[in-house]
Order: sequence, then structure tokens, then C-alpha cells
Amino acid sequence: MRTLYHHPLCPFSRKVRIVLAEKKLEADVQVEKFWERRPEFVALNPSGDVPVLVEEGGTALSDATAICEYLDEVHREPPLLPTEPVARAEVRRLVGWFGAKFHTEVTVNLVGEKVFRRLSQSHAEPDSRKIRTGYSNIHAHLDYIGWLMERRAWLAGGNYTLADVAAAAQISCVDYVGDVPWDSHAGAKDWYARVKSRPSFRAILSDHLPGVPPPKHYADLDF
Repeated sequence: MRTLYHHPLCPFSRKVRIVLAEKKLEADVQVEKFWERRPEFVALNPSGDVPVLVEEGGTALSDATAICEYLDEVHREPPLLPTEPVARAEVRRLVGWFGAKFHTEVTVNLVGEKVFRRLSQSHAEPDSRKIRTGYSNIHAHLDYIGWLMERRAWLAGGNYTLADVAAAAQISCVDYVGDVPWDSHAGAKDWYARVKSRPSFRAILSDHLPGVPPPKHYADLDF
């Protein structure tokens, strides 16, 4: 069986877990405290980042987007990348947007400060300036999701794709710490409700970190 090294509140790990679930692929899921840079793990991925997927034959794959595209190419049903080049490019643009821009401007400032800073730096106190920055930045991103949903059925077009997976993986981590202002962003809230009602999201919504419980609405499909 393939093995996935991940962390429950890492959005890139969640992205791969969602894709595995969408494809109905089994994996032995192992929590990796990546900040400890365990030598055996670094040997699999010299960057020391999660996720890492080790296939049955021993091939180790890293980088969430590379892993997701690999899985989509090898296991085509259901397809999460369109075949038409322009549509494919739009999916990749949005995957990049949420994996870089949203992650840097929002997730790192909120989840990074509230959770990973304490885990990796012996319970260090979060930087309140970064948290305020994350709170400020998230509104523009949720507005953008709302704008897209006024024009499309899903983020990248007519079908659910890796763009939705990438966005939901980031947002679900921020939602775990209770920092998504859903009441101010109806369009984004409606989209996320549809995403988290998918069977592939069940394992994500069951995640619980010791000492860091999610808000009550986190696993509620109707908020």
C-alpha cells in the first residue's frame, strides 16, 4: 500500500488527501512532525516538507501539486484537470494562487502563527501583527471566490477541479482555527458548503489536534 506522510493542519497535505479520496485510493496516512527534520523523512524529501507520497514500489513523490497531477494522470477517474489547454491553464493558475498567494498572505499568518509556531518553537507566543495581517488579507480572497462563483459553477469553470481542492485545503485549515469570516462572504460560504459536503472531505473534517479543538461549525455541513 502507498504511504502518505502528512500533517493534519498542513493545507498541502490536505490537498493530496482530498485528491486521494476523490480517486478512492487507499493510503497508509502517517503524521509527520516535519519541523523536527527526522533523518529518515529528509531522506525521502530533502526539503523536509510534507506531504510526501511513497508509492507501493518505493517511489517517493513530493510537492503537493506534483503529487496531485501525478495522481490525476495515473488515475483518471474522476478527472480533476480538464483536457482542454486553456481550461487546464486556468485550473493551474488558481492552484498557484491559493498555494502561493493565499497561503502566504493568510494561512501562514493565521494557522502558522496560532498552531505551527507553537509546535515548532516550544510553545512560542504568536505574533499578533501577523495575525492582524492575516485577518485583513482574507477578506480580499473570499471576495475573489465570491466574484468567481457569480460567474462559474465552480472556481475554474463548470466542473469541480484541483482549483477547488487547492482553495478548500487552505481555507479548511484557517476554518479549523475559527478565522474565516463566513458571515461577511455569502458567495464563498455557499461554495465551501458544497465542497465540504463531498465525501472526500469527511476525513478532513474529522481531524482534531490535541489541545487545539476546532469551532463547532467546522464539521457542520450546514454551518
